[in-house]
Amino acid sequence: MGNIRDEFINPPEEYTPIPFWFWNDDLRKEEILRQIHDFKDKGVTGFVLHPRIGIPKEIGYLSDFFMELVHAAVSEAHKLGMTVILYDEGMYPSGSANGQVVKENPQYASRGLKMVEHACQPGENKITVELLEGEELVSIQVVEKHSHSTVHLENTKILDKTKNRLSFTPPTKNNWSILFFIETYTKGTIRGIHFGEDDGEEEAPPSADLLNPDAVRTYIRLTHEKYYTALKEYFGNTVIAMFTDEPDMLGRNALPNLKPWTRGFLDFFKKNGNKESDLPALWFEAGERTIGIRKKFQKTLNERLTVSYYKPISDWCTTHGIALTGHPANSDDIGLLDHFQIPGQDVVWRWVAPEDGKSLVGEHSTAGKCSADAARHRGRRRNLNEVLGVCGKESGWALSPGDMKWYFDWLFVRGVNLICPHAFYYSVDGKRRSHERPPDVGPNNNWWPYYKLFAQYIKRMSALMTDSVNKTDIAVLCEEDHLPWKIVKPLYETQIEFNYLEESLLLKKCQVEKGCIHIERQTYKVVIVENTKLLGEDTIIRLKSLIEEGGHVIILSNETGTEIKGSITIYNETSIIQALDTVRERQLLLTPNNKAIRISKIEKQGFIFYVVVNEGEENYKGSLLVNEKGKVERWDPWDGTIESVHVKHSGPNIAIPIVVNRRESFVYCVDPKTEQLLTHNVKRITKSNKSLSLPDNWSIRSETALLEKNELESWSNWDDMKHFSGTLIYENTFEIREEEMEKAIILDLGEVYEIARVSINAKEIGVKMWAPYRYEIINKHIKLGKNTLRIEVTNSKANEIDKMSLRSGLIGPVSIEIT
Repeated sequence: MGNIRDEFINPPEEYTPIPFWFWNDDLRKEEILRQIHDFKDKGVTGFVLHPRIGIPKEIGYLSDFFMELVHAAVSEAHKLGMTVILYDEGMYPSGSANGQVVKENPQYASRGLKMVEHACQPGENKITVELLEGEELVSIQVVEKHSHSTVHLENTKILDKTKNRLSFTPPTKNNWSILFFIETYTKGTIRGIHFGEDDGEEEAPPSADLLNPDAVRTYIRLTHEKYYTALKEYFGNTVIAMFTDEPDMLGRNALPNLKPWTRGFLDFFKKNGNKESDLPALWFEAGERTIGIRKKFQKTLNERLTVSYYKPISDWCTTHGIALTGHPANSDDIGLLDHFQIPGQDVVWRWVAPEDGKSLVGEHSTAGKCSADAARHRGRRRNLNEVLGVCGKESGWALSPGDMKWYFDWLFVRGVNLICPHAFYYSVDGKRRSHERPPDVGPNNNWWPYYKLFAQYIKRMSALMTDSVNKTDIAVLCEEDHLPWKIVKPLYETQIEFNYLEESLLLKKCQVEKGCIHIERQTYKVVIVENTKLLGEDTIIRLKSLIEEGGHVIILSNETGTEIKGSITIYNETSIIQALDTVRERQLLLTPNNKAIRISKIEKQGFIFYVVVNEGEENYKGSLLVNEKGKVERWDPWDGTIESVHVKHSGPNIAIPIVVNRRESFVYCVDPKTEQLLTHNVKRITKSNKSLSLPDNWSIRSETALLEKNELESWSNWDDMKHFSGTLIYENTFEIREEEMEKAIILDLGEVYEIARVSINAKEIGVKMWAPYRYEIINKHIKLGKNTLRIEVTNSKANEIDKMSLRSGLIGPVSIEIT
């Protein structure tokens, strides 16, 4: 127990946050080294070296001077014992080497398939095929149209495409069209690193053909090999991974209505179970077959992208002693993570957030589980999430420290154990501060002086969630590019844990025996299926085998879905809880229940841990009933403290009292080798509460001058401070009498926006960055008689940078309670 305790209190640097570090200005070695030391001083001992828009054109991407700066940064990181992840592009999406791939060979530009329709007229139709430079005719088909947007696939005819002139006479009086499927350049781009190279700008670098193995080999040579040549001595020690960022097969701002394609792809398309006559259904509706055809096409694209892009890069990383990390383009692209040594995802644009139920609703609500479950089922130790990009609420920079903590907790309780904050900015000069996916969540934000608190918190939680086993027996079946979220929402809200299991892994990697599914270190007895409509025959056979051996399958009914004998059918998502309760015992029960509380049960080094997170806005107090034996401790990952917990028996369970306030998280550790501390019935002693009054007139000043204000209200009400971002200092006094010296004292600041640093009699009490702003005051902080209270309050950077007038400062009411 000593080792894991020590690791929690003083976590190793292996678990540091590894932020994107935007190199986005006129780079200078001295400033690069200064910032690296600043990171380390705040407990951040890793970074993703990310070239970003704003670098002057004199510093070319991967140029000798650029690589000298890279070497200087990595060398300094090595001296300081820090970790570096290299970013494989300039800027994103990955795959073009800032346009150098296409510059070397223009034929490596992104390719796509377009469809050109010629509506047939009565009688003979004579058409000449005209192709633009670089285009290739893939297929000519004649289709019968039901309407403008629907076709009758069964009557499709494939015509000879070897001639550039054809004639066709419709066999009936119905509507017919001739469709030309033409491979063409997409004209897609990426976002570059110099001004003038952004989306829609003339110099935006061309995207490369990621489905073309030759283009990808060129990309690896230009990028990965360049980094290795310059940094080979640091690979596998300081440099631990290469980050690839949402590769886009078409490129950004591609021509409209194209489907990803590449030279010779028709053969690959057909070898993977598709038919040439399926192509019209990629543009037109074709009845019940439409969804299946499109899904199969996407699956084929993913297979090709894996073969041509992800696997070669993964193999290169393995050969050179580092990991492939990063993430695909979509939040639920779990299958594309197969070749990542550190699977990843990202949470951006506040698609996931504390408000409006966005923590559990929509495709992006699966991003945390996507990387975590991909890692669990592939035996990967770590999984990464790039988080906080464009996650401000009222404006770009309006991300509060409390919301930042919420995002970290949202990820940890779902199993993420490597946090990649987006982003630390080298510079916020000019439009860099507002244009480039704000906010800076590091050195240029208001919480930076206190960031070591966040860094240590991230390390503690990341360490705990690494090398642990998630103790759930429920798997939710998913596709390689779709994670169902509706069926799991009730599970989250009743603290029932699950993992997403890909259908392909069920077939290829899982062992089914004695009613259980075994994969890596996970074992499942229950499989939940949201929609059986597209399940393959092999999957159905596998599920039937599970049922026959004593396992359970629960299916959300779909009228057109496949029935599986012996399964349990439910007819709406909310019925899933009752169905689960009929086939398994709850591993834990929260009483009273609260839909905003999330709990993950993990096992590590023989100990059981319950990770408890409050995703709501209200404080929670209740009991956690678990079927465990052993001593219970509450581990506070924010301050690294550990305390014993007295529990009660409740039948075969123990009841652990828990209090989890807004934005709080705690870990409850059960040591099965040590005896429980039980709560005995004792006579209750009623405590008397007393409130101390503070003078009405506060002293309010900046760091340089006393303000002509003495009442508690928002700075944004003051004409001269509507757009002020910074710190004001509040001072007041309170009296302590002799009989109060030994009593418990609580200082409650009421409303604060956003960071409060409190001291009494020049002795620091602590820093709080989210409500509730309550402080426990101990004897050494106070003295008999008059005491001086000092509160430094720092508000949001959004007021200054985004010209907002968000509530700011100490609003109160401030109270001191004596118990």
